[in-house]
Amino acid sequence: MKRKTMLALMLAVSMTCSMGAATTAMAADESATEENADTADTTEASDEDQKAADNVADLIDKIYVQERTDTTDEDCKAAKEAWDALTDAQKELVEGENADPDYFGRDTGDASKDDPRNQDEIGENELLVVSFGTSFNDSRAEDVKGIEDALAKAYPDWSVRRAFTAQIIINHVEARDSENIDNMQQALDRAVENGVKNLVVQPTHLMHGAEYDEMTEAINGYKDKFESVAIAEPMLGEVGDDATVINDDKKAVAQAITDEAYKEAGFDSMDAAAEAGTAFVFMGHGTSHTANVTYDQMQTQMEDLGFKNAFIGTVEGKPEDTACDKVIEKVKEAGYKNVVLRPLMVVAGDHANNDMAGDDEDSWKSQFVASGNFENVDCQIEGLGRIEAVEQIYVDHTKAAIDSLGSSDESADSDAAADTEADSAEDSAE
Repeated sequence: MKRKTMLALMLAVSMTCSMGAATTAMAADESATEENADTADTTEASDEDQKAADNVADLIDKIYVQERTDTTDEDCKAAKEAWDALTDAQKELVEGENADPDYFGRDTGDASKDDPRNQDEIGENELLVVSFGTSFNDSRAEDVKGIEDALAKAYPDWSVRRAFTAQIIINHVEARDSENIDNMQQALDRAVENGVKNLVVQPTHLMHGAEYDEMTEAINGYKDKFESVAIAEPMLGEVGDDATVINDDKKAVAQAITDEAYKEAGFDSMDAAAEAGTAFVFMGHGTSHTANVTYDQMQTQMEDLGFKNAFIGTVEGKPEDTACDKVIEKVKEAGYKNVVLRPLMVVAGDHANNDMAGDDEDSWKSQFVASGNFENVDCQIEGLGRIEAVEQIYVDHTKAAIDSLGSSDESADSDAAADTEADSAEDSAE
């Protein structure tokens, strides 16, 4: 009896273990199945995320162009709507030839503070302010608009309007902020359609470089559509033949930017900064145009003013002695241990924020720090356009251009009078 009971118990235990093992196996199979399903769902979701991000990247690349087309407005709208439809995770995946999350995602300030100055009802006298442009909202409002406001205040009888020469920037601002800025052709067509008679163009460009030449070419194609046209000088005036050629404009700009720089750095003068071991590096863009000598001229001007702790550099490294590594060596050899970087540009846009003050290893700030030669490296991210003394230079250049229209009128009247006298003489001879 005991034997039979024992066998029954052993059989029960065996069956229980078998059922437990089976249950465990089934649970494991179910778990594996669920895990595989989750992995498949994750892969599928990831593919969908990347597909959505790639679509936005393609749309951004489509409007990252220097030529306006018949579909530009629609393309800008489509790019922004597609971006807005992305999740935060999808936005981080956006990457294209020129596209990245910063195109729409970077905070550059309040666009509503700007004025695109694309209004009609211009009148007979237009003052067209032409800039390369910037997609950085704060800089556009303070630097570009700052110059335009100064001109509007100085010449109330002239309607101030705006044009940008960089369609890439125009498209960026339109897509992201719904702000429509005229390019050169749009601005000139608007002037013609509004019946403008006298057109004065004030470029905010630094020098007579490639951008200035392209602007001049565009204006020359419209000259016969106005009674009079005058193009004012850029900020630094005439270029000159070599590094020794300087002028009153370069002197005024050198004085203006150093005044702002040392004051913001907490010094009473450039000399006081020098005594404290502080140098100021002004970073321009650089150009392959013959006007690149302007940067060497600005260095000459700094030295003539006695600013031995002021150094001129360029992002593009043209001329070569203004490249970042060359400037680092100059500042090191001069013995300065503290460095303040500041843009030698009308606007504090992408170059100032990224190439100069960015955290990437190739930024100027990073290169100065990595050199190990300096105790402190600081950045002042402010464009030239917000400096009152610089704005006054543009006001003066515009005045010279406006005054030249009177000279042109007098010349035209003189020519007409001469023609009339000649006709009368011929009639008398007959």
